[in-house]
Amino acid sequence: MTEERNSTTITKFILLGFSEFPKLAIFLFSIFLGIYLLTVSWNMSLITLIRMDSHLHTPMYFFLSNLSFLDICYVSTIAPKMLSDFFKKHKFISFMGCSMQYFFFSSLGLTECCLLATMAYDRYAAICDPLLYRAIMSPTLCRQMVAGSCITGFLGSFIQLCALLQLPFCGPNVINHFFCDLPQLLILSCSDTFFFQVMTSVLTVIFGLTSVLVIMISYGYIIATILKITSAEGRAKAFNTCASHLTAVILFFGSGIFVYIYPNAGDSLSQNKLASVLYTVIIPMLNPVIYSLRNKEIKDALNRWKKRIFSWLPFISFGWVFNVFMVTDY
Repeated sequence: MTEERNSTTITKFILLGFSEFPKLAIFLFSIFLGIYLLTVSWNMSLITLIRMDSHLHTPMYFFLSNLSFLDICYVSTIAPKMLSDFFKKHKFISFMGCSMQYFFFSSLGLTECCLLATMAYDRYAAICDPLLYRAIMSPTLCRQMVAGSCITGFLGSFIQLCALLQLPFCGPNVINHFFCDLPQLLILSCSDTFFFQVMTSVLTVIFGLTSVLVIMISYGYIIATILKITSAEGRAKAFNTCASHLTAVILFFGSGIFVYIYPNAGDSLSQNKLASVLYTVIIPMLNPVIYSLRNKEIKDALNRWKKRIFSWLPFISFGWVFNVFMVTDY
């Protein structure tokens, strides 16, 4: 019995990706490659700007730089494999490779849930208790909160990974998705996954609902505080400091809820795949834009560095010309 089971154990999966659109392969590849390059460049630019400009050395931008780094890692667990599969006839991925892709994807996703909740608390402290904000959000506490988010996220995903590795896969081995996601893997398992689903539901409650609850409570206090501000200008400024974070929260949690709550059968598979593109590829690209679009401090920092760069250009140009004439041997 054991030998027969081992002989039918699946060692690799086939990722269908976007194979239902063969005529659009080059177009989709170009779009996703452009999105991936923009995601990495925009997030890296935001991290660099925050690190280099002393005016942005505040708790809010410390969390934002960590969110940008997280988004780069997050999209990099999905995009390279997805892009390489566009022109492969056989889109194979090993069982261990599939498991590790889901592990890192899940770890970074859970970490982002915790980090978004942490950023909501930061906005609560800044608006509801501005006089003690610096004392409350000390550099040590900020680092501890980011480290706690990472440890918690990876621990939650590690528990799932250990359970996933215990599941037998005897066939079929075709995953109708562009990456190894949990719902599709559970469908392919040839054993009862009830315990795994219960454990996943518990982790979803712990991470998802707890994060949402922290965010909702924080914004409940924030809204109550903003409504007490007498001047319209003061209220608008306070709302603007929260609008970007709230937009990112709605996009991230909204698309995630659609994928993992909406029925995973029939025509909804294509809808889930599109929703997965939103929260795995599009949102990491949009986050730096969302946080920079209406952010005066980011715009001021960009203007300061533009002036510095343009003031250095004559010296850089002169130095380059000098080096060319000195080094070139006629």
